[in-house]
Amino acid sequence: MNIFANLRNFFKEPPAIEQIQDKEKVDSMYSHWRMRIFYSCFIGYTVFYLCKKNIAVALPGLSEEFGYTNTELGLLGSSLYLTYGIGKFVNGVLADGSDVRKFLPTALIMTAIANLCFALSAVFITPGEVSFFGLPTNTILLWLFVFFWGASGWFQSAGFPAVAKSLTYWYSNSERGTKWSLWSCSHQVGTFLSVIISGFLVAKFGWKMAFFVPASLAILVAIWLFNRLRDKPQSLGLPDIESYREEITVDQKKECELDTRSYGQVFKDDILFNKTIWLLAIAYVFVYVIRFGAEDWMIKYLSEAKANSLELASLKLSSLPLVGIAGTVCAGIISDKIFKGKRAPVNLIYLIGVVICLVLLKFNTISTLDFVLIGLLGAFTYGPQMMIGGLCAVESSSKKVASAATGFTGTFGYIGAVLSATGTGFMVDKFGWNGALSFWIVSAIICITICIMLWKNEKKSSC
Repeated sequence: MNIFANLRNFFKEPPAIEQIQDKEKVDSMYSHWRMRIFYSCFIGYTVFYLCKKNIAVALPGLSEEFGYTNTELGLLGSSLYLTYGIGKFVNGVLADGSDVRKFLPTALIMTAIANLCFALSAVFITPGEVSFFGLPTNTILLWLFVFFWGASGWFQSAGFPAVAKSLTYWYSNSERGTKWSLWSCSHQVGTFLSVIISGFLVAKFGWKMAFFVPASLAILVAIWLFNRLRDKPQSLGLPDIESYREEITVDQKKECELDTRSYGQVFKDDILFNKTIWLLAIAYVFVYVIRFGAEDWMIKYLSEAKANSLELASLKLSSLPLVGIAGTVCAGIISDKIFKGKRAPVNLIYLIGVVICLVLLKFNTISTLDFVLIGLLGAFTYGPQMMIGGLCAVESSSKKVASAATGFTGTFGYIGAVLSATGTGFMVDKFGWNGALSFWIVSAIICITICIMLWKNEKKSSC
């Protein structure tokens, strides 16, 4: 019990201190800390992805060295999806009451340790005929891989809620879309760097180095993050961001000040019994069906349905995350500048774009045009992926449960990831690739329907 008590005290959210009255000092501190918090969150989350997407580059080496089947490798990959989905919600609840400065670096260090243990498993257990408890060592090793990769997913799931809390408290509603979209590019940057770095390491030194090097880097970055990060502005004596930027009305301010509900009551009112959050969570399932459908199945689709070589198909897929960065940033800027903080109209426009791209991709016979369509598909997919389960969830609930809200929708997103894998495979087996494309198109149409329902009821600000 003392261990848990000590852990709780270590991660406990720092209290608010007396507010600074010197306006010039407040301006200077806000300018300094907002930039510092933003780049720290961006770099930190990018490094999380170095320890997440490295598995894709390592899989061929694992298959060659240990003779694992595709089904066994699929089990390994799905272990992260499962723990990540559940952990996103659990860690979201924990992050709301924790000090971001300690919570985020700790999550990154634990992710690094899980990556190190993953690679070290193959060092201490020698493949061969010797068996433990009647099982071949390769089988024992596979389950160790599954365990440590699942553990890595659990700790990685603590990263996003902590970042969501920081961005919510340090940026106001009118600018949050832009800043959130810029930060969200860390997903694509991390994925790109992971493939490049891990690919080089595997080619030169073997698959284990794809885990050793990113893990070592993650530990160093975690120490740096502890120096860079801070919790809420109030913990530094600064006013609430909406008050500072004068974006809160008198009635809203009064409501916030009078909100003395416990965390449990806020969680119940603003998440469990919040119709908007549930609609966003359901929509997020189908956003992830489209996202992971495109990311995981596009190369196979291009190879089989359009007779592209593996190299050409891979090159075409590379346009998805690259153009997706532009789409993500534009989604946030458009929602802030044109729609004045409303997110549903932008989600609606982007999802219509998804449908158009998928339909055109199905009928297109010009190979070079596939680059454009797949790139635009990435742009139109990553926009809603950034907003529906993240930004919209935060702004449709109380700031007190910002991390839990994103964790809740994130869990549903990874249900969509599992549904995408099984559903797309089933549709291809039963109806061919036209069935898979139809599956993705129907998913987008369901999201469009939900966005129309949310448009009129969209919440513009929260306490």
